[in-house]
Amino acid sequence: MTTSADAPKNSPARVLFASLVGTTIEFFDFYIYATAAVLVFPKLFFPSSDPSSAMLQSFATFAIAFFARPVGAAVFGHFGDRVGRKATLVAALMLMGFSTVAIGLLPTYAQIGVAAPLLLALFRLGQGLGLGGEWGGAVLLATENAPKGKEAWYGMFPQLGAPIGFICSALSFLVLSWTLTDEQFFAWGWRIPFVASALLVIVGLYVRLKITETPAFRAALERHERVRVPFAAVMRDHTGLLALGTLGATATFTVFYLMTVFALSWGTGVLNYTRGEFLPLQMLGMVVFGLTIPFSARIADRVGRERALIWATIGIFLFGFLFQPLFGAGDVVSVALFLMLGLGLMGCTYGPLSAALAELFPTAVRYTGASLTFNLAGILGASPAPYVATYLAKAYGLAAVGWYLSAMAVLTAIALVAVARRRETPALAV
Repeated sequence: MTTSADAPKNSPARVLFASLVGTTIEFFDFYIYATAAVLVFPKLFFPSSDPSSAMLQSFATFAIAFFARPVGAAVFGHFGDRVGRKATLVAALMLMGFSTVAIGLLPTYAQIGVAAPLLLALFRLGQGLGLGGEWGGAVLLATENAPKGKEAWYGMFPQLGAPIGFICSALSFLVLSWTLTDEQFFAWGWRIPFVASALLVIVGLYVRLKITETPAFRAALERHERVRVPFAAVMRDHTGLLALGTLGATATFTVFYLMTVFALSWGTGVLNYTRGEFLPLQMLGMVVFGLTIPFSARIADRVGRERALIWATIGIFLFGFLFQPLFGAGDVVSVALFLMLGLGLMGCTYGPLSAALAELFPTAVRYTGASLTFNLAGILGASPAPYVATYLAKAYGLAAVGWYLSAMAVLTAIALVAVARRRETPALAV
């Protein structure tokens, strides 16, 4: 029998690339939907005499995936903790890829009527289920292969998939905007990123099929630590940490989707930027986002994950009061600074977040626990954010959107302080 000590080891480069490439593909698929939810779907799948109503209906399908993600976390987490990280990661990527390509092939409302938005919602559900199982496995692939003291550094590589995936998504829509007329874009051009994602999925599958199981999972198998139903074990034995971890990640999601989906909607719909003008500003913010992820991960390995997250969350709280002065000004410099600050703060929380959530749970339920925590935070922080922000901005102005963000930061900071105290007194953990 091959023990964990005798088993072939993954090289650091292969581990980090496999964790990065998968989340890059997953987030690319996810963001092209978010972009299309603003630019395309309100016109082609939700026709209405009121553009605001069509936009809100489109945002409703956007939110579906966030409610599907905890289900995906529970299902894929079960197999990830029972069968293994590798096979589960491959299955999650295949589901996400199939759903994304299917969206790109859908007929519109004008062609098949009400069936079009229903099918759109169905495949959006598939995207959410796949992403729900993807993140946790990618993070564990990295952190469970990490040397002692470098858990946050290794764990930030799958996090880099978020800015890289967004930049690829925005760039693809920019190229389409530059090369196609509006008539061509809405007739068929918008479908290209969805269908082309199949090529990226093939690359991701090839890389992931080459890796072996993590040392931590192999060791857990040898010690016979597997539990029969990981989801039940998390809900029974780790309820407190699940709740605190969820709240501790909520502001991260809120600031990100305010900076991406809501900002794109408001910038193109109210501030009168074109797609070609606003997307480069978001891409500039994404570059800052990508740069702050490794920076914050280094800091987190030195000072501790919770402490780094608490300071970043305080920054998000203060940033909420800059919504109206910066974004409301509307000029290019102010909007660019607004996006760079917001996404930079997002990177400061996102870098340490993966290691912080993974280390909350023991190996036997870590895939399920970390995935559930991350995706439940998505429901609280991200799924309502574009909808709530659109309502608040129209009813009370942009300042109210900033107050909403600051309020979410307060909840997150309180939860992070509680997590840090539990870590100092392990006997209190539930």
